[in-house]
Amino acid sequence: MSKIVRCREVGVDCDFEARGETEQEVLQKCAEHAKSAHGMDQIPTELAAQGRAAIHEEAPQTAASTT
Repeated sequence: MSKIVRCREVGVDCDFEARGETEQEVLQKCAEHAKSAHGMDQIPTELAAQGRAAIHEEAPQTAASTT
């Protein structure tokens, strides 16, 4: 199961979702997104802490019933 965090979960009005197998991979994707989409060369300490705390296991997708 992969880990996920969404910008909206940390109070940012954005639909971005970062997924990865590890917390570090998710955080790296968040940092790249913050720089490219939000113009942040560095993520503020408080926002980074919120992002780290918001990372959670993604719920498994269930197949739709065919009956």
